[in-house]
Amino acid sequence: MATNQLSDLQIRKAKPKDKEYLLTDGQCLYLRVRPDGSKDWMFIYRFGPEGKKRKISFGSLDDLPLASARLRRNECRESIKQGIDPQMLRDQREAEQEAQRQAMAAHNVRLTVKELFLRWERVELSARKDGGKEVRRSFEKDVLPAIGDLAAEDVKRATIAAILDAVVERGARILARNLLGDLRQMFGFAVKRDLVENDPTSHLKRSDYGTKQERERVLSEAEIKTLRRTLPAAKMTKTNQLVLWIQLGTGCRIGEILQARWEHINLDAGTWRIPSETAKNAKEHTIALSEFALEQFKALNAITATKKNEKGENVPCTWVMPARQPDNHVDLKTVSKQVADRQRGDKEAMSNRSANGNALALPGGKWTPHDLRRTAATMMVQLGAAPDVVEKCLNHVEQNRMKRIYQRHDYAAEMKQAWRLLGQRLDLLTRVDADNVVTMPPKAA
Repeated sequence: MATNQLSDLQIRKAKPKDKEYLLTDGQCLYLRVRPDGSKDWMFIYRFGPEGKKRKISFGSLDDLPLASARLRRNECRESIKQGIDPQMLRDQREAEQEAQRQAMAAHNVRLTVKELFLRWERVELSARKDGGKEVRRSFEKDVLPAIGDLAAEDVKRATIAAILDAVVERGARILARNLLGDLRQMFGFAVKRDLVENDPTSHLKRSDYGTKQERERVLSEAEIKTLRRTLPAAKMTKTNQLVLWIQLGTGCRIGEILQARWEHINLDAGTWRIPSETAKNAKEHTIALSEFALEQFKALNAITATKKNEKGENVPCTWVMPARQPDNHVDLKTVSKQVADRQRGDKEAMSNRSANGNALALPGGKWTPHDLRRTAATMMVQLGAAPDVVEKCLNHVEQNRMKRIYQRHDYAAEMKQAWRLLGQRLDLLTRVDADNVVTMPPKAA
């Protein structure tokens, strides 16, 4: 990872000077700021036996956001590793694009919905954290089979409504709501580029297909004591059990722990750095691990810190939660699915799922891994941590703009104390003799 990465805020604040100047994002990517205030991306590198310095322009900041510029940079760096001059790669791409434009003009080809989706995916979706995988999965299931071969400009509002209604009919209202949002973005992309004249999603409201309900589920201390007994018997892997305790002990998001790398965890210093590319809000976050959380990480380290290579030798493992396939982390939904599957009640077990549908059922109702994050935050406040400090522990972005600008205290000491208090309480609640611990009253309704 680059050590001098730019932020969106730095880019916006970059002011023109008498002469043009460069801001580095690391790994050969630069933002050029011209005297007229225009900004564009440059890739400056050395290539060939003589190491001659070369430059490539990626285009204007207005056309290429930071995330997309980094993807272009990574492509260029990969081509250099393969002995291919990025300038040759750029010329080839431009030639292909020009040939495609000429072919479309010659044959008066109209973009199909599938072709529009692929273009939108290359230009915008690919810059998302997951590379657009979730959107692609949704489109391949509900959109492309129905209208993929239809000309995008021929899609009518009634066609979109029929697709969304079909999703609602199978009981997936929130999925329909999200799908409408994605379709609106895709057709908005097409309208801005004059690929279609009208947006067929106009006048359709996301709220017509589902409303997000804010969850309020917080596990009581009595339920945490119960979880200490039931979790080992639920036949989840030991690593997944430890992940849940880490989430409860740190307040992290489930995806952040499942994507964690051992290089970011310092067991000696008792810290866990969540890099910007892993954090949901793209804001780097460092957690001061309590003794409780550190104990869980050490137990996890004993299991996943090394792996067998092809020769059967023990070598360091990159991921805290490695997947079966080489050099990757586990699926981000795996723990949530396993927790839900052990609370399905009388529903018949699906293939390769747990036979015990009530193994993780708790008196307060169904719970999810994300509810553990809410539980951690609630407990920290109950233990005396200030709400502002807890928000920092959760790595939430301050909603008040004036506070964000002027209140620059990092709350590091206060956050460490909040995590410590939480860890001490969890240590009491998860001991063998925890039944003797008097629990705090549940959260007020």
